[in-house]
Amino acid sequence: MVKRFVSGLAIGLAAGYLLGPTLKNDKVSPERALKQVKKAVSQKYAISGSWIHMIPETIERNNLSYTVYRGGLSTTTEEGTSQYEFLVDTKSGTLLDLQST
Repeated sequence: MVKRFVSGLAIGLAAGYLLGPTLKNDKVSPERALKQVKKAVSQKYAISGSWIHMIPETIERNNLSYTVYRGGLSTTTEEGTSQYEFLVDTKSGTLLDLQST
């Protein structure tokens, strides 16, 4: 009985040690962020293309610092193709800015 407890404890500690850094990573992946942006924007626009920078950058807005992914979308309308650039927060996946270029 004691052996089972000790071996279970050892396995639990090893798993916690190995998975700890992975579980602490609280950032949204660039792929997931792009998917969320496309889902939000597709309610209003027909998206024909998209891209996102894989490396986050830090910006300052209203005296607050954000770590963001920068990306872009192409939309198709009756008038032609329009280009948009966006910033999305790496922690929450929230779309912070969407501007026509």
